Amino acid sequence: MESITKNRQSRDVLRAMVERAYGPGRVPGGEGWASELGHGWFNIAYRIRLRDGYEAVLKIAPPSGVEVMAYERGAMGVELAALDLIGGNTTVPVPRVDFADRSRELCDADWFFMPFVDADNLGIVGPGLPAAELAAYKEQVGAANQEINSIRGTAFGPLAGPGDTSWRRVFTGIVEDVLADGERRGVDLGRPYDTVREVLAEHAGSLDEVREPRLVEWDLWDGNVMVRDGKIACVIDHERAFFGDPLIEVGFAGTQLAAFGDPTPFMRGYGQGPLTETEVVRRRLYCLHLVLILVIETVYRGYSGTEQYDWAREQLGEVMALLGRAGR
Repeated sequence: MESITKNRQSRDVLRAMVERAYGPGRVPGGEGWASELGHGWFNIAYRIRLRDGYEAVLKIAPPSGVEVMAYERGAMGVELAALDLIGGNTTVPVPRVDFADRSRELCDADWFFMPFVDADNLGIVGPGLPAAELAAYKEQVGAANQEINSIRGTAFGPLAGPGDTSWRRVFTGIVEDVLADGERRGVDLGRPYDTVREVLAEHAGSLDEVREPRLVEWDLWDGNVMVRDGKIACVIDHERAFFGDPLIEVGFAGTQLAAFGDPTPFMRGYGQGPLTETEVVRRRLYCLHLVLILVIETVYRGYSGTEQYDWAREQLGEVMALLGRAGR
């Protein structure tokens, strides 16, 4: 996926990064030792083969001069913290961090190396799998997501703080940041921004039911799951993690919006039964948050086509209708 947030670097800079991370004796020579992994949407990722044959993945954050959405600022630091939390408190397979550099000395962004995982991306191979095999993987994703959500926090909000004891305040603030991002760049939602704010306020009472902060991935799409031999080999891309309500996880989105797929295998693996009336309202608010981002980020990423924008605008209309505001 092409995006202006992808921070491509020259081969000389990549060699300098390898030297800093692994030492001069492992710096590759010749040609063909670096290739771009192209399916990501935000960071640039390279597959790097070192001189001794070891294969690594290098992730580089967006260029410092490219404006990103409020919730994406400092995303690589969030990922490093999330990897530490998940790796130290669960059995969920996540990448080991070989080396991280946040000095901005070799390029204008944070970057880190991790081992290359020789496995298939579920987002790529999933559509071609037999239905039963795909469902089995999605059950495993649900179980892994539940284990991640078992990690408790001391407050709602960013991993590094500041936190808040009120999930209502935190979540409404998160949505307000997204709306402010859209207004700043003049993104057309097809309805007034204040109408979205009114809908959020009308249903915000449902958020008060959430009392215990849990680590949430929020971004655990099939495309962030690597699979091999019938099992999850690795869960990648943790830069959007925070402490919140587990029901905000994207695996539950299909309970309200059919476009996000059948959530049944995920929920079965998670151990989640039917949602209560209040949980349904919360999940609709979380769908609202998600599709607002999917609409607004198209401008920040500089996508050349309108396919995602058009699709996300349609989903926004559907979720607004579910929340009692059909039409514009």
